[in-house]
Amino acid sequence: MGALLEWLSPIEFTTLIVLFIVGVLAFILSTVSGGGGALVLVPVLNWLIGVTNTAPVLNLGTFLGRPARLIIFWKHIHWRLCLFYAPAAIAGAWIGALIFKRADLSFLQLFVGLFLVSTIFQFRLGKVKQSFSFKEWYFIPLGFVVSILGTMIGALGPVLNPFYLNAGLDKEELIATKTANSFFTGLAQIGSYTFFGLLTTENWVFGITLGLGATLGSIIGKGFLKKMKSEQFRFLVVVMMVVSGLIMIVRRIWF
Repeated sequence: MGALLEWLSPIEFTTLIVLFIVGVLAFILSTVSGGGGALVLVPVLNWLIGVTNTAPVLNLGTFLGRPARLIIFWKHIHWRLCLFYAPAAIAGAWIGALIFKRADLSFLQLFVGLFLVSTIFQFRLGKVKQSFSFKEWYFIPLGFVVSILGTMIGALGPVLNPFYLNAGLDKEELIATKTANSFFTGLAQIGSYTFFGLLTTENWVFGITLGLGATLGSIIGKGFLKKMKSEQFRFLVVVMMVVSGLIMIVRRIWF
């Protein structure tokens, strides 16, 4: 106990408080806009705990926050899509962790960011329900590729939103199915981070704190989501995708 209290110095304790608060706010935002809260956290975590720790801590924290969201949205999960997405995403997570340990592929953020910004033209700020046809089996290669990129970058939730929308999912269905897929992917990500030695004791403490905040944020966000209309939800989804894309582009060009 003495060693733990010594480790939790005033500076570290302040860091934990900030992590908890931003976790709450990010997951409220993520719930009402279909994702993107984790990506907004990236610059905050870079500043708080360092760039090299951001991806492991962010994926751990968001993973620990997902059980509460799964319980809340359980009846809305589209399990058939999970069967297509999850196995490929699990394989991609291990490959992504291996690449993360050995290479710097941050330039991928630029391409992902440009794709996200383009959604404003695809969905016309939520006025269009579907911009292209997307079959269920397409989630197999999608899960594999996005999981690899997400394991390296640390937050790619908004990238999936156009595909879920074009598969016909809306509001609770989109949040629920995306959370279920992310949970299975997260299991592989945390396992791979641990295997490759990317999760230190300090990162576990940071991740758990962030996860507790994310849990509370999901509960609060569900109340807001229930009151929203589908058009309002799609509008926020598109806005969040564009904002997330701009953040990734700016990070790549200026940082």
